[in-house]
Amino acid sequence: MSIDRVATNQQMQFFLGQLTQAGATLDKTQQQIASGKVATTYAGFGDQTQVLQATISATARNKAYQTATQLAVTQTDMQDTQLTSLADLAGQLKKAVGDAVANNDASALMTSVQGIFDQAVTILNSKDANGDYLYAGGKTDTPPVTVNSLAQLAALPSVAGAFANGDNKKSVQVADGLTVSYGVTASDVATGLLQAIQNVANFDAGPTGNFTAATTLTSAQNNFLTGAIGTATTVATSINNITAANGNVYNRLQDAVGQQTSMDTLYKGFVSNIQDTNMATAATQLSLNQTALQAALQVTATLNKLSLLNYLPIGG
Repeated sequence: MSIDRVATNQQMQFFLGQLTQAGATLDKTQQQIASGKVATTYAGFGDQTQVLQATISATARNKAYQTATQLAVTQTDMQDTQLTSLADLAGQLKKAVGDAVANNDASALMTSVQGIFDQAVTILNSKDANGDYLYAGGKTDTPPVTVNSLAQLAALPSVAGAFANGDNKKSVQVADGLTVSYGVTASDVATGLLQAIQNVANFDAGPTGNFTAATTLTSAQNNFLTGAIGTATTVATSINNITAANGNVYNRLQDAVGQQTSMDTLYKGFVSNIQDTNMATAATQLSLNQTALQAALQVTATLNKLSLLNYLPIGG
């Protein structure tokens, strides 16, 4: 007679299936710990896949907003500093004219005016880090101010001819459905300043001008310069207003950067909660999986060796 094993083939298949499952579960947990990710494919996230995909897409969109907004912040910040300098130049023009009237001596006036003009053109024709003209209004490869000397400015029939900038203002999308316009053009901010400078230059070149020789002001010179003080005051006020408006835009962009940073942190948290392995939980699960696999191996090995001989009485 044959001595059969206690375990049937069906039982052995069951336990082998348990071994395979325990091994696969252990492998999965080990992979999660090694990679730091719950799964390496979308299918592995189950019903969380749609949320994960949407969050990753929103994160990429927010990153693009951050990059574009930071460029706008950089330009607006540069213009804020330069607009303040332009306002200071308007103040210097007012002071130079006022000093000439107060001292009854305009002999140094044109030297001051020349210096103010040169500094203004340098600012208005400045470039950003990419080599684009900051005040070009879309014509980023063209200097927005075309005159290089006080004589050229004075020769223009209209001060508008001193500008070659476009009229387009830049804009940046800072969030879904939210766009902020920014940037100042040369003609927007400096038409009044160059007009005031041109007025002085033209009077100086006229029959009652010649300020350099005016160690004592004539009546015509005094009347003109007195009026020029009011013009310079208006110009300075206008540039200060433009500077303030640019500052408001800068603050809006900075607020947008703060919101984008907050959203980035929020999205990272969403993704991490779904995608990243909880190491403490995974370590505990690893230990449980190892124990389960070891137990399944021991039971299967024992059943495989077990037969009816283990239960037959031993004769004495």
